[in-house]
Amino acid sequence: MEKTLKKVDIIFEIDKSCSPLAVLDRTLQRPADEIILDLIDSGLKGRGGAGFPTGLKWKFTRNETSDVKYVICNADEGEPGTFKDREILDRVPEKIFVGMTICAYVIGAREGYIYMRGEYNFLLKSLQKKLDDFNAMLTEKGVDFQIYFKSGSGAYVCGEESALFESMEGKRGEPRNKPPYPTVAGYNNKPTVINNVETLVYTTMICHMGPERFKELGTTDSRGSKVFSVSGDTPIPGIYELELGMPLQDFINEFGDGDAKAIQVGGASGHCVPRKKFSDTIIGFEGIPTGGSMMVFNSSRSMYNVLHDYLEFFTEESCGQCTPCRVGCQQLLKGIEAVKKGDKPPAYLNDLKKLTATMKIAAKCGLGQSVGNPFNSIVDNFKEEIIY
Repeated sequence: MEKTLKKVDIIFEIDKSCSPLAVLDRTLQRPADEIILDLIDSGLKGRGGAGFPTGLKWKFTRNETSDVKYVICNADEGEPGTFKDREILDRVPEKIFVGMTICAYVIGAREGYIYMRGEYNFLLKSLQKKLDDFNAMLTEKGVDFQIYFKSGSGAYVCGEESALFESMEGKRGEPRNKPPYPTVAGYNNKPTVINNVETLVYTTMICHMGPERFKELGTTDSRGSKVFSVSGDTPIPGIYELELGMPLQDFINEFGDGDAKAIQVGGASGHCVPRKKFSDTIIGFEGIPTGGSMMVFNSSRSMYNVLHDYLEFFTEESCGQCTPCRVGCQQLLKGIEAVKKGDKPPAYLNDLKKLTATMKIAAKCGLGQSVGNPFNSIVDNFKEEIIY
């Protein structure tokens, strides 16, 4: 069932009944299995884009017998057009800390890390003071868990969980082969829960409000709400928390400038939706899932230039480890340039689309696998802007 656009305020709410520390105290008194069942019942899926059920991830890690486990918050927000995690880190860091501590209690971890993109280091001074106070409070309460910050160095690929582990271990940030998955062998090859910033805050809020209230928002396939980074040709850019399951048309009615011809849903690695499909496209896991980026383009924008910028970005950020991604990104970029100049016929775009299909199957991680999303959606819907 489609939802109309509904603004909510769960993540950033100023609610005295939701003291994160009070939520932590109450939750640590509950059986761990009960907390997992609440998360599964809530239908919460990862808010970083992949959408894996959070409760199941915690359950799988809890079931591992290792005496060392880790909780990691993925704050390597490198997707172009996404800036919602920065706002969450800045405004409600205690909700992140509490979510990590609850996770540690559930799975049996004693260490947690927040892996933050290097460009956000300007936040570290104030965040470190709040984290030091939080860690001291945990020690006073006899909770055997501590959280630490680790900073990245600006590599987009390190947003992929296994490349993030490699970076944390002091190695080159390159994705690992899967399986094994992080719940079995993650950081330091130990069972690890890695969740997005926003996901961890929602776990705190579900422990506060209960799964039933959370399920009142969204749809059967897309429970709850989502924080969106809105940018581009919009009169009201910024951070907004909206209910999942809304038609894209409702979104553009609220945030468009009256001349929107396309929306890039999910950042550079997401899908470009043209105006004619706004009414038929649902923002959610049953339609087009998104990590949070919503970039609006109006009629003044060249979609060839948009695609060219994306491909330049992917070519630069490919770690180069696997040939499908390393060579594929380069060939896609050179290919659209050749078509634009007339060195290749328009039909060559079909050959390039076949290349994206190969990349989706053969690339080692989400970078190479997702390049076809913007490429195919822009070529299919705005071919005339590439040819002429």
